[in-house]
Amino acid sequence: MLKKFIVFAFALFSTFANSQSSEGYWDNVRVTTETVTLRAGEKKFIKTQDFSAGTTEVVYRITLLDDNQKLSSSLVSVLKSIPDPTGISQGTAGAVFLLSTISGDDKCKYSIFTTNLDAENHIKTNKFTNACFVQDKPINKEAKLLSSNCISSKTQNLWFAFESDNWVMNQKVIIEVVPWVNKKLGRGWNSETKQEVLNYSKTQKAYSSLTKKEEFSANFLEAISQKFTYKEFSNLLNQEKSIIADRITEDCLKKTGEVKLFYNIYRDASYSAFLKGNFDAAIKVIQEDIIDKNRATAMDYCTLGDYYLFSKQYDKAEKAFTTGIAKDASEINLQLDLAHLYLFTDRISEAKEIHKKYKNQNVNSKTSWTEQTKKDFEMFKKYNFPTTDFKKILRILE
Repeated sequence: MLKKFIVFAFALFSTFANSQSSEGYWDNVRVTTETVTLRAGEKKFIKTQDFSAGTTEVVYRITLLDDNQKLSSSLVSVLKSIPDPTGISQGTAGAVFLLSTISGDDKCKYSIFTTNLDAENHIKTNKFTNACFVQDKPINKEAKLLSSNCISSKTQNLWFAFESDNWVMNQKVIIEVVPWVNKKLGRGWNSETKQEVLNYSKTQKAYSSLTKKEEFSANFLEAISQKFTYKEFSNLLNQEKSIIADRITEDCLKKTGEVKLFYNIYRDASYSAFLKGNFDAAIKVIQEDIIDKNRATAMDYCTLGDYYLFSKQYDKAEKAFTTGIAKDASEINLQLDLAHLYLFTDRISEAKEIHKKYKNQNVNSKTSWTEQTKKDFEMFKKYNFPTTDFKKILRILE
């Protein structure tokens, strides 16, 4: 005999009708709907669909039906009218009673587990070890909201185990499970995944030199979590991560005011290559990692010009020096390097004019033009530059 139940519900607020919460949504893509047929006294379990990242709660409905009965409406269709799980858990205005409008005479017991192993162990031993919920009183229908007891950030699935309460006949159990996804957590950023990115921020080249380490790491995490979901970020190739991390590091250090420390890493690497006589590597670093990325000051063009000068690429050196002067005409180191270039390209009269103009100035707060010229000439001797005209220049400076 069929038992018919009167459907009763609290009225929904009109503003919430057919709405979704701004904080989350019912995941109708990963709905579990299973029909379990149990023989008399039999136990079986089913595994839910995989939950998406950010699943914080699930609503489930269990209905036992007699032969040829059908559900009047699916659980997910009922939940469309509920903007968030609080309407269910609080049981106040805005909630809809979730139980089926019909059910049969049959009854069953059930329990819920968070691992396949625990569910299998229950079927074999009838023990409820590690069950997150147990209903040991036979029911013919049930609807509940599950949250912290069964759902954590690591929960990917649930296992529902059923035990028939019939002694003679088979029974049909309909289980429906609908996850609730928190939009923010749905991006996969929880305390564990955030800590992973914070640790990654500490591996960046500039990190050890920073005075505002915590501020940098916080900005780094914010930038990564806004740009990517955790899954997107974790699926990046190491090379892709490195390129993205460099860009984000630069942006974060601009915010903290320590971006020069980051740029100096490339400048130091370039200079190290130069000292080893690897001019091509020195040029490549300063060109690609400083100039091409719009990080260059006038002195970076001065450095690039020097590397070209020492590698006897005079035309490229002159272009670098003149570009630097156009960027900052007050940087007289560029004028001195340009004078050296003129000296080695048979334009001694032009070199003399520059020396006459700047000989009474300092190239920096501690070094005079004359002192720097003498240091440079000593360096040129080591690299076997022609020294014939050095005395002509030094006479101007005396």
